[in-house]
Amino acid sequence: MKRIVFGVIFLAFFLGFTEEASAQLNRKSIQKNNRRMASYKGQRYGFKNKAYSAFGISVNALNYYGDLSPTPQRGSTDISFTKPAIGLSFMHRFGPRYTILGQFMYGTLKGADSESADFGDVESGKYRYQRNLSFRNRISELSAVAYFDLFDNTATYLSRVKWTPFVYIGLAGFLHNPQAQAPATDLRGAALPEAGQWVDLRPLGTEGQYSTLESTDANSGIKPYSKIQMAIPIGLGARFKLNDVLDLWAEVGFRYTFTDYLDDVSRNYVDLGVLDGPLAKAMSYRSNELPVSELPPLKTYTARDGIVYQTIPGYGQESPSNMRGSKDDKDIYMVTSLRITYILGATLHRAKYR
Repeated sequence: MKRIVFGVIFLAFFLGFTEEASAQLNRKSIQKNNRRMASYKGQRYGFKNKAYSAFGISVNALNYYGDLSPTPQRGSTDISFTKPAIGLSFMHRFGPRYTILGQFMYGTLKGADSESADFGDVESGKYRYQRNLSFRNRISELSAVAYFDLFDNTATYLSRVKWTPFVYIGLAGFLHNPQAQAPATDLRGAALPEAGQWVDLRPLGTEGQYSTLESTDANSGIKPYSKIQMAIPIGLGARFKLNDVLDLWAEVGFRYTFTDYLDDVSRNYVDLGVLDGPLAKAMSYRSNELPVSELPPLKTYTARDGIVYQTIPGYGQESPSNMRGSKDDKDIYMVTSLRITYILGATLHRAKYR
Protein backbone atom coordinates (compact mmCIF):
# COMPACT_ATOMS: atom_id res chain seq x y z
CA MET A 1 0.00 0.00 0.00
CA LYS A 2 2.82 2.38 0.90
CA ARG A 3 4.44 1.64 -2.49
CA ILE A 4 1.27 2.58 -4.33
CA VAL A 5 0.90 5.87 -2.43
CA PHE A 6 4.55 6.69 -3.02
CA GLY A 7 4.18 5.98 -6.77
CA VAL A 8 1.14 8.26 -7.07
CA ILE A 9 2.96 11.09 -5.28
CA PHE A 10 6.05 10.64 -7.51
CA LEU A 11 3.96 10.65 -10.70
CA ALA A 12 2.13 13.83 -9.70
CA PHE A 13 5.41 15.57 -8.90
CA PHE A 14 6.96 14.46 -12.20
CA LEU A 15 4.01 15.69 -14.28
CA GLY A 16 3.97 19.02 -12.50
CA PHE A 17 7.69 19.51 -13.04
CA THR A 18 7.39 18.63 -16.76
CA GLU A 19 4.52 21.05 -17.28
CA GLU A 20 6.44 23.87 -15.58
CA ALA A 21 9.53 23.17 -17.69
CA SER A 22 7.45 23.18 -20.88
CA ALA A 23 5.84 26.48 -19.93
CA GLN A 24 9.22 28.06 -19.30
CA LEU A 25 10.48 26.89 -22.68
CA ASN A 26 7.38 28.28 -24.41
CA ARG A 27 7.83 31.63 -22.69
CA LYS A 28 11.47 31.77 -23.83
CA SER A 29 10.47 30.90 -27.40
CA ILE A 30 7.77 33.61 -27.47
CA GLN A 31 10.20 36.18 -26.10
CA LYS A 32 12.78 35.21 -28.74
CA ASN A 33 10.23 35.51 -31.55
CA ASN A 34 9.09 38.87 -30.19
CA ARG A 35 12.66 40.13 -30.32
CA ARG A 36 12.95 38.93 -33.94
CA MET A 37 9.73 40.67 -34.93
CA ALA A 38 10.84 43.87 -33.22
CA SER A 39 14.07 43.94 -35.26
CA TYR A 40 12.53 42.75 -38.60
CA LYS A 41 13.26 45.13 -41.49
CA GLY A 42 12.01 43.05 -44.43
CA GLN A 43 15.30 42.17 -46.07
CA ARG A 44 14.80 38.42 -45.89
CA TYR A 45 11.34 38.42 -47.41
CA GLY A 46 11.47 41.35 -49.87
CA PHE A 47 11.22 40.90 -53.66
CA LYS A 48 14.95 40.31 -53.83
CA ASN A 49 14.38 36.77 -52.67
CA LYS A 50 11.62 36.29 -55.25
CA ALA A 51 13.65 37.43 -58.27
CA TYR A 52 14.73 34.79 -60.75
CA SER A 53 16.57 34.35 -64.03
CA ALA A 54 15.72 32.34 -67.12
CA PHE A 55 17.20 31.21 -70.42
CA GLY A 56 15.17 31.38 -73.62
CA ILE A 57 15.10 30.42 -77.29
CA SER A 58 12.86 32.07 -79.86
CA VAL A 59 11.71 31.66 -83.43
CA ASN A 60 11.05 34.96 -85.17
CA ALA A 61 9.62 36.37 -88.38
CA LEU A 62 11.27 39.47 -89.90
CA ASN A 63 9.63 42.02 -92.19
CA TYR A 64 11.25 45.02 -93.84
CA TYR A 65 9.95 48.59 -94.25
CA GLY A 66 11.97 50.91 -96.45
CA ASP A 67 12.62 52.26 -99.94
CA LEU A 68 11.91 48.88 -101.57
CA SER A 69 8.50 48.45 -99.92
CA PRO A 70 5.52 48.07 -102.27
CA THR A 71 4.36 51.70 -101.77
CA PRO A 72 5.84 54.90 -100.31
CA GLN A 73 3.60 54.68 -97.23
CA ARG A 74 5.60 54.17 -94.03
CA GLY A 75 3.55 51.14 -93.00
CA SER A 76 3.96 49.34 -96.32
CA THR A 77 5.64 45.92 -96.41
CA ASP A 78 5.54 42.80 -98.56
CA ILE A 79 4.39 39.87 -96.40
CA SER A 80 5.64 37.41 -99.02
CA PHE A 81 9.19 38.42 -98.06
CA THR A 82 8.72 37.42 -94.41
CA LYS A 83 11.95 35.69 -93.39
CA PRO A 84 12.81 33.51 -90.37
CA ALA A 85 15.22 34.35 -87.57
CA ILE A 86 16.36 32.59 -84.41
CA GLY A 87 17.14 34.13 -81.05
CA LEU A 88 18.90 33.15 -77.80
CA SER A 89 18.11 35.15 -74.69
CA PHE A 90 18.83 35.51 -70.98
CA MET A 91 16.38 37.34 -68.73
CA HIS A 92 16.30 38.49 -65.12
CA ARG A 93 13.15 39.42 -63.28
CA PHE A 94 13.90 42.03 -60.62
CA GLY A 95 10.51 43.49 -59.65
CA PRO A 96 6.79 42.66 -59.50
CA ARG A 97 6.35 43.98 -63.06
CA TYR A 98 9.86 44.42 -64.42
CA THR A 99 12.14 42.18 -66.46
CA ILE A 100 15.36 42.86 -68.35
CA LEU A 101 16.05 40.58 -71.32
CA GLY A 102 19.26 40.37 -73.33
CA GLN A 103 19.08 38.63 -76.70
CA PHE A 104 21.16 37.65 -79.70
CA MET A 105 19.13 37.26 -82.90
CA TYR A 106 20.17 36.25 -86.40
CA GLY A 107 17.92 36.53 -89.43
CA THR A 108 17.45 37.90 -92.94
CA LEU A 109 15.60 40.86 -94.46
CA LYS A 110 14.65 40.89 -98.12
CA GLY A 111 12.93 43.06 -100.73
CA ALA A 112 12.54 43.36 -104.51
CA ASP A 113 10.79 45.92 -106.67
CA SER A 114 9.99 43.35 -109.35
CA GLU A 115 7.92 41.27 -106.91
CA SER A 116 6.52 43.91 -104.55
CA ALA A 117 5.69 46.91 -106.72
CA ASP A 118 2.50 46.98 -108.80
CA PHE A 119 3.30 47.84 -112.42
CA GLY A 120 -0.34 48.81 -112.92
CA ASP A 121 -0.21 51.44 -110.14
CA VAL A 122 0.58 54.61 -112.09
CA GLU A 123 0.79 56.67 -108.88
CA SER A 124 3.92 55.03 -107.51
CA GLY A 125 4.05 51.27 -108.09
CA LYS A 126 4.93 51.56 -111.77
CA TYR A 127 8.00 53.68 -111.08
CA ARG A 128 9.21 51.37 -108.33
CA TYR A 129 8.73 48.39 -110.58
CA GLN A 130 10.78 50.06 -113.34
CA ARG A 131 13.52 50.86 -110.82
CA ASN A 132 13.91 47.07 -110.41
CA LEU A 133 16.22 47.09 -107.39
CA SER A 134 16.46 44.20 -104.92
CA PHE A 135 18.42 43.14 -101.85
CA ARG A 136 18.85 40.74 -98.98
CA ASN A 137 20.46 41.62 -95.67
CA ARG A 138 21.55 39.17 -92.98
CA ILE A 139 21.13 40.79 -89.57
CA SER A 140 23.08 39.87 -86.43
CA GLU A 141 21.49 41.74 -83.53
CA LEU A 142 22.32 42.16 -79.83
CA SER A 143 19.65 43.84 -77.74
CA ALA A 144 18.81 44.75 -74.16
CA VAL A 145 15.09 45.23 -73.58
CA ALA A 146 13.03 46.27 -70.56
CA TYR A 147 9.64 44.51 -70.21
CA PHE A 148 6.78 46.02 -68.18
CA ASP A 149 3.99 43.61 -67.17
CA LEU A 150 0.39 44.75 -66.88
CA PHE A 151 -0.30 42.24 -64.06
CA ASP A 152 2.14 42.35 -61.16
CA ASN A 153 3.52 39.30 -59.37
CA THR A 154 4.79 39.72 -55.79
CA ALA A 155 5.10 35.98 -55.14
CA THR A 156 7.86 33.55 -56.04
CA TYR A 157 8.24 32.16 -59.54
CA LEU A 158 6.15 29.12 -58.48
CA SER A 159 3.14 31.36 -57.87
CA ARG A 160 3.63 33.72 -60.82
CA VAL A 161 0.52 34.82 -62.70
CA LYS A 162 -0.87 32.45 -65.31
CA TRP A 163 -0.57 35.11 -68.00
CA THR A 164 0.08 38.81 -68.38
CA PRO A 165 0.21 41.33 -71.24
CA PHE A 166 3.36 43.46 -71.48
CA VAL A 167 5.01 46.26 -73.38
CA TYR A 168 8.72 46.65 -74.02
CA ILE A 169 11.34 49.16 -75.08
CA GLY A 170 15.10 48.85 -75.33
CA LEU A 171 18.28 49.39 -77.29
CA ALA A 172 19.79 47.18 -79.99
CA GLY A 173 22.99 47.12 -81.97
CA PHE A 174 23.21 45.12 -85.17
CA LEU A 175 25.63 44.14 -87.90
CA HIS A 176 24.24 44.24 -91.44
CA ASN A 177 25.54 43.78 -94.96
CA PRO A 178 23.12 44.37 -97.89
CA GLN A 179 23.63 42.12 -100.91
CA ALA A 180 22.03 41.56 -104.30
CA GLN A 181 22.33 39.00 -107.09
CA ALA A 182 24.45 40.17 -109.97
CA PRO A 183 22.81 40.18 -113.43
CA ALA A 184 24.11 38.10 -116.32
CA THR A 185 25.59 41.06 -118.19
CA ASP A 186 26.83 44.57 -117.53
CA LEU A 187 25.15 47.71 -118.92
CA ARG A 188 26.93 47.29 -122.25
CA GLY A 189 25.91 43.66 -122.71
CA ALA A 190 29.20 42.01 -121.74
CA ALA A 191 29.06 38.94 -119.48
CA LEU A 192 29.73 39.61 -115.80
CA PRO A 193 32.08 37.18 -113.98
CA GLU A 194 29.85 37.55 -110.88
CA ALA A 195 26.64 36.67 -112.75
CA GLY A 196 24.08 35.03 -110.42
CA GLN A 197 26.22 35.51 -107.31
CA TRP A 198 25.15 37.39 -104.19
CA VAL A 199 27.55 40.34 -104.05
CA ASP A 200 28.10 42.85 -101.24
CA LEU A 201 26.66 46.22 -102.22
CA ARG A 202 28.37 48.53 -99.74
CA PRO A 203 31.89 48.22 -101.28
CA LEU A 204 30.47 49.09 -104.71
CA GLY A 205 29.27 52.56 -103.68
CA THR A 206 26.11 52.34 -105.78
CA GLU A 207 25.11 55.92 -104.93
CA GLY A 208 28.59 57.41 -105.38
CA GLN A 209 30.00 56.82 -101.88
CA TYR A 210 33.51 56.11 -103.23
CA SER A 211 33.30 58.34 -106.30
CA THR A 212 34.53 61.83 -107.01
CA LEU A 213 31.36 63.87 -107.29
CA GLU A 214 30.96 67.46 -108.31
CA SER A 215 29.77 70.01 -105.76
CA THR A 216 26.56 70.49 -107.76
CA ASP A 217 25.71 66.77 -107.81
CA ALA A 218 22.64 65.71 -105.83
CA ASN A 219 24.68 63.24 -103.76
CA SER A 220 27.63 65.55 -103.22
CA GLY A 221 29.30 64.87 -99.86
CA ILE A 222 27.83 61.38 -99.50
CA LYS A 223 29.84 59.05 -97.24
CA PRO A 224 29.96 55.22 -96.97
CA TYR A 225 27.46 53.89 -94.47
CA SER A 226 28.51 51.79 -91.50
CA LYS A 227 27.78 48.07 -91.26
CA ILE A 228 27.31 48.50 -87.48
CA GLN A 229 24.08 50.30 -86.62
CA MET A 230 21.76 51.01 -83.69
CA ALA A 231 18.00 50.56 -83.34
CA ILE A 232 15.23 51.17 -80.80
CA PRO A 233 13.08 48.05 -80.19
CA ILE A 234 9.46 48.86 -79.22
CA GLY A 235 6.59 46.39 -78.98
CA LEU A 236 3.98 44.52 -77.00
CA GLY A 237 2.90 40.97 -76.31
CA ALA A 238 1.83 38.48 -73.66
CA ARG A 239 3.52 35.84 -71.51
CA PHE A 240 1.89 32.56 -70.50
CA LYS A 241 2.86 30.19 -67.69
CA LEU A 242 3.15 26.65 -69.09
CA ASN A 243 4.30 24.94 -65.88
CA ASP A 244 6.50 25.64 -62.84
CA VAL A 245 9.60 26.37 -64.93
CA LEU A 246 8.46 27.16 -68.51
CA ASP A 247 6.90 30.31 -69.97
CA LEU A 248 5.69 31.06 -73.49
CA TRP A 249 6.15 34.61 -74.80
CA ALA A 250 4.32 35.93 -77.86
CA GLU A 251 5.24 39.41 -79.04
CA VAL A 252 5.38 41.75 -82.01
CA GLY A 253 7.50 44.86 -82.28
CA PHE A 254 9.50 47.17 -84.48
CA ARG A 255 13.18 48.06 -84.71
CA TYR A 256 13.44 51.77 -85.49
CA THR A 257 16.91 52.04 -87.01
CA PHE A 258 19.21 55.02 -87.49
CA THR A 259 20.18 54.04 -91.05
CA ASP A 260 18.49 54.29 -94.43
CA TYR A 261 20.75 51.66 -95.98
CA LEU A 262 19.35 48.29 -94.94
CA ASP A 263 18.49 47.98 -98.64
CA ASP A 264 21.51 49.96 -100.00
CA VAL A 265 19.01 52.55 -101.30
CA SER A 266 18.62 56.07 -99.94
CA ARG A 267 19.44 58.97 -102.25
CA ASN A 268 19.67 59.87 -105.94
CA TYR A 269 21.13 58.16 -108.98
CA VAL A 270 24.58 59.30 -109.96
CA ASP A 271 26.18 59.63 -113.36
CA LEU A 272 27.10 56.06 -114.26
CA GLY A 273 30.51 57.22 -115.42
CA VAL A 274 31.67 58.07 -111.89
CA LEU A 275 31.14 54.52 -110.58
CA ASP A 276 34.10 52.16 -110.34
CA GLY A 277 33.77 49.24 -112.72
CA PRO A 278 31.06 47.38 -114.64
CA LEU A 279 29.70 45.56 -111.57
CA ALA A 280 29.09 48.77 -109.60
CA LYS A 281 27.28 50.31 -112.57
CA ALA A 282 25.17 47.20 -113.15
CA MET A 283 24.10 47.08 -109.46
CA SER A 284 23.33 50.80 -109.31
CA TYR A 285 21.04 50.90 -112.37
CA ARG A 286 19.01 47.71 -113.03
CA SER A 287 16.06 48.87 -115.11
CA ASN A 288 17.72 47.48 -118.25
CA GLU A 289 17.02 43.93 -116.98
CA LEU A 290 13.25 44.35 -117.48
CA PRO A 291 11.48 43.32 -120.70
CA VAL A 292 11.57 46.06 -123.33
CA SER A 293 7.75 46.03 -123.42
CA GLU A 294 7.66 47.26 -119.81
CA LEU A 295 10.04 50.16 -120.40
CA PRO A 296 9.39 53.63 -121.82
CA PRO A 297 11.56 54.94 -124.67
CA LEU A 298 15.20 55.03 -123.54
CA LYS A 299 17.34 58.10 -123.25
CA THR A 300 20.92 58.08 -124.56
CA TYR A 301 23.60 60.09 -122.79
CA THR A 302 27.37 60.23 -122.63
CA ALA A 303 28.61 59.68 -119.09
CA ARG A 304 31.59 61.38 -117.49
CA ASP A 305 33.81 58.43 -118.34
CA GLY A 306 33.07 59.03 -122.04
CA ILE A 307 30.92 55.90 -122.43
CA VAL A 308 27.43 56.14 -123.94
CA TYR A 309 24.59 54.61 -121.91
CA GLN A 310 20.88 54.13 -122.54
CA THR A 311 18.62 54.54 -119.52
CA ILE A 312 15.00 55.19 -118.65
CA PRO A 313 14.30 58.92 -118.27
CA GLY A 314 14.58 59.72 -114.57
CA TYR A 315 16.82 56.73 -113.80
CA GLY A 316 20.57 56.05 -113.97
CA GLN A 317 21.66 59.60 -114.58
CA GLU A 318 22.72 62.60 -112.48
CA SER A 319 19.84 64.98 -111.72
CA PRO A 320 18.27 66.44 -108.55
CA SER A 321 14.96 64.88 -109.61
CA ASN A 322 16.32 61.39 -110.39
CA MET A 323 15.59 59.81 -107.04
CA ARG A 324 16.78 56.28 -106.35
CA GLY A 325 15.33 56.37 -102.81
CA SER A 326 14.15 58.77 -100.14
CA LYS A 327 16.73 59.88 -97.59
CA ASP A 328 14.09 61.46 -95.33
CA ASP A 329 12.86 58.17 -93.82
CA LYS A 330 15.01 55.66 -91.95
CA ASP A 331 14.50 51.94 -92.50
CA ILE A 332 12.52 49.78 -90.06
CA TYR A 333 12.19 46.06 -89.54
CA MET A 334 9.43 44.24 -87.69
CA VAL A 335 10.09 41.27 -85.43
CA THR A 336 7.31 38.80 -84.54
CA SER A 337 8.43 36.27 -81.93
CA LEU A 338 7.49 33.11 -80.07
CA ARG A 339 9.87 32.46 -77.18
CA ILE A 340 10.15 29.64 -74.64
CA THR A 341 11.99 30.49 -71.42
CA TYR A 342 13.24 28.05 -68.78
CA ILE A 343 13.67 29.29 -65.20
CA LEU A 344 17.18 28.57 -63.94
CA GLY A 345 17.92 27.04 -60.51
CA ALA A 346 14.42 25.60 -60.19
CA THR A 347 15.43 22.78 -57.79
CA LEU A 348 17.07 25.22 -55.37
CA HIS A 349 14.08 27.56 -55.47
CA ARG A 350 11.62 24.74 -54.75
CA ALA A 351 13.60 23.64 -51.69
CA LYS A 352 13.73 27.20 -50.40
CA TYR A 353 10.14 28.33 -50.87
CA ARG A 354 8.03 25.19 -50.62
